[in-house]
Amino acid sequence: MNPKQMAKAMKKLGIQQNEIDALAVIIRTRKEDIIIRNPSVSKVNMMGTWTYQVSGEEEHRPLKEEEQVIPEEDIKTVMTQTKCTKPEALEALKNSKGDLAEAIISLNNK
Repeated sequence: MNPKQMAKAMKKLGIQQNEIDALAVIIRTRKEDIIIRNPSVSKVNMMGTWTYQVSGEEEHRPLKEEEQVIPEEDIKTVMTQTKCTKPEALEALKNSKGDLAEAIISLNNK
């Protein structure tokens, strides 16, 4: 199917697609950044829901300990499960690199 026919069919189905001129895409997880270099990025609206499609050259960069994100919800879960203080929960989560189960087990074994 040629691009014009594809665009026409997508329009009929209520699908809207825009290309984004991106230089890089960064996905931050708790433990690393995933960097997509030379990306091809499409923003697609299908029935009111926006979706991004990304392809390109993938690079992984581990976060430094001070950059790691520990969600407040995880801290509260550790505190509830172990009856510890917030600083103790935060330290256990940092030591376990964000692994909830490992943090809880380490505090329960103290």
